[in-house]
Amino acid sequence: MTHPHTPAPADAPAEPCLETAVQGRRRWLQTLAALPAAPALVGAAAMPQAARAAVPSKAHIVIAGGGLGGIAVANRLSQALDGARITLIDRKEEHNYQPGFTLVATGVWPVSKVQDRNADFHPSGLEWIKDMAVEFDPSANTVVTAGGQRVRYDFLVVATGLHLDYAQIEGMDVAAIGTHGLASVYHGPQAAVASWGAMQAFAAKGGEAVMTLPATPLKCAGAPLKMTFMLRDRLQRAGSMGQSKIHFESALGNVFGVKVVNDKVLALWKGLGIAVDFSRKLTGIDIGTRRARFVTPEGEKHELPYDFIHVVPPMRAPDAIKNSDLSWKEGPFAAGGWLEVDKTTLQHRRFPNVFGIGDINGTPRGKTAATVKKSAPIVVHNLLQAITGSKPDEAFDGYTSCPLITREGSAMLIEFDYEGRLTPSLPMIEPLQESFFAWFMKVRMLKPAYLAVLRGRV
Repeated sequence: MTHPHTPAPADAPAEPCLETAVQGRRRWLQTLAALPAAPALVGAAAMPQAARAAVPSKAHIVIAGGGLGGIAVANRLSQALDGARITLIDRKEEHNYQPGFTLVATGVWPVSKVQDRNADFHPSGLEWIKDMAVEFDPSANTVVTAGGQRVRYDFLVVATGLHLDYAQIEGMDVAAIGTHGLASVYHGPQAAVASWGAMQAFAAKGGEAVMTLPATPLKCAGAPLKMTFMLRDRLQRAGSMGQSKIHFESALGNVFGVKVVNDKVLALWKGLGIAVDFSRKLTGIDIGTRRARFVTPEGEKHELPYDFIHVVPPMRAPDAIKNSDLSWKEGPFAAGGWLEVDKTTLQHRRFPNVFGIGDINGTPRGKTAATVKKSAPIVVHNLLQAITGSKPDEAFDGYTSCPLITREGSAMLIEFDYEGRLTPSLPMIEPLQESFFAWFMKVRMLKPAYLAVLRGRV
């Protein structure tokens, strides 16, 4: 994969003194090398639980979904239980490191860095049903697969992830990502590669760019912002920023749900010349003529031409959960069909032998890998409590982490909880301060931390 390191144009803003920048980075690396393997360095708000004897049990635990959350729970349960039967239901064999998609889509990483094999991370003794769960009947303690297999369970962990609802955008065709200036980082590794191709082609000439944000809950809500920052960086490096405009169209009244982060991003974008429109929902796209259609809550319609567009689809629960008794039936999470769990114990509110982890949960925040890292030990502990007839007694605070890239070599390490309070884990870093160290963490440190979570080690 090519890399867009082209000299800055003569009229580009002056860069900080190179020697000072290099010295600053060197100091950060020296500081990092001197630190112990502290969990905070990889966004770990929770240490591994103290070693405990395996709990004897003949329970059958079914895990629906084989992403980070599902496999992390499977590994932890295999260590914590003696004699239990653990079954994982998921057809997918490739494991994708989704936090790396934005790095692929902006030319920082090759796609190989986000592709692994699920089987390499499964614990020994795991029963793997290579099929998709298409129906949940919690009253009968049963999951039905696409192939018609009925799988009974004593306890269920729902880790299905979410559904990218591109169908809500009229004219959208995921097969066209990478052509006609169309980008969308969420669809998968190859879509990330194709999005980088579209970004490169756009940066070579410049023009009108449209970046979008839907009104639904999102996994990695920082990704649309990262793509916007990095697009601007690529234009600047290619010398085409002077011939370009970037418009960010948000379907909400903000660009990020934590106010202090939202305000910081908007201030940065104002300085970078990135225009923002609020309450504009992407409803349609004409890929051939490169025109995007938006509507406001009042019904006003807007149409924008573009040379490059980044489409972020609305997101919701998969049909199997949305149409089951497991989904929220009222309240703010009902429309998306999200899993009805208690936000602190992550136990289902009506079916106590069911727990949820990851993107599927109907909770105020928490659709990131860092959320799974913090919540996996809590889910497993509370599940063990339920298996032994005790009440779940560990609470999840909604911890979320977002290394928000602002340009190549710089990022902000944003950490917060359910209440939107910043919860920094590194005393040497100001959460809203751009730094090379936060960039270094994102690019070099978080993937190894992720793999440790996957294996149930942290």
